[in-house]
Amino acid sequence: MNLKDYGKDPLTINIEDATLQNENFRTTLWTGDFFQVTLMSIPVGGDIGLEIHKDTDQFLRLEQGKGKVQMGDSEDNLSYEKEVGADDVVIVPSGKYHNITNIGDEPMKVYSIYAPPHHPNDTVHETQEDAIEDEGHEL
Repeated sequence: MNLKDYGKDPLTINIEDATLQNENFRTTLWTGDFFQVTLMSIPVGGDIGLEIHKDTDQFLRLEQGKGKVQMGDSEDNLSYEKEVGADDVVIVPSGKYHNITNIGDEPMKVYSIYAPPHHPNDTVHETQEDAIEDEGHEL
């Protein structure tokens, strides 16, 4: 399938196949007025980057790989920690610092739903470095 941002067009897709197909660090798949779907591929030893979304709730589902989830009220107090694997979901409330690190031996394939949208329509970051450069700060 063609992995691109389908904007506000209706879309029917096998989300697992699309997630597994994605090789980019981040690809927006669908961006509407009230939520957004992105696909992520995190290399072995990599992570999504410690971040906080002050006005956005986030849903993440692992389709492949193994990760360590960390969340907390500050960068220095990540008091929530869990291991996750394929078919697990992670719910990130707005205002929580969070990160997921790939602790497995294969790329971690994730799709994420942001409500409201968090990234500009048509965002593609081939690498985490591209994401950091594009967003102008550490993740």
